[in-house]
Amino acid sequence: MHQPLAHPTLAVFASDKGPGDAERSSIMSQAGSYLARRGARVLCLAERGTLPIPLITAVRAAGGEAAVVADASIVLPPALSDVPIEVISDPTERLARIALQTDAYIGLPGSLASVSSLFTAWTAARQAGMARPVVLLNKNRAFEAMRGYAADVLSHGLRGYDRVIQFADSVEDVWVRAARMIEECGGR
Repeated sequence: MHQPLAHPTLAVFASDKGPGDAERSSIMSQAGSYLARRGARVLCLAERGTLPIPLITAVRAAGGEAAVVADASIVLPPALSDVPIEVISDPTERLARIALQTDAYIGLPGSLASVSSLFTAWTAARQAGMARPVVLLNKNRAFEAMRGYAADVLSHGLRGYDRVIQFADSVEDVWVRAARMIEECGGR
């Protein structure tokens, strides 16, 4: 069995707002609990009023550590008032802060807003020379279009793309793939 990194910081992108996967709140809860029990620190990007409350709540309930990097629109609910939040008004600085603190990016099924935030954060980090691996939970085929894009487009323009972005079918597989990719990349 592969031994994962002891305490990685994972930027988890998830949203429970807007159209998308009907199970996303339960997926966030399952992912938050599982990642926290494995010792991961979960970092969330919260922008434009979108805060993955079920994810953060599950991380904390499982005894894990969660933190938020946010724009000024985010106000933590009273139940999450002790979660560390760093408000950064400049979007470029927010993304750089996420990249500096993160070992890998995790995408959970959610809305187009969460996928857009993940892609923007990932490309900004790559452009700044802080490439981070990405694992997408493809539950209910949520990222099937992106899987096709990766195979058809990224495979031609990004050498070793399969070591940079991978797709998982379960939360457990997300953890295994992220840990392996972080180890191969040498972490932050």
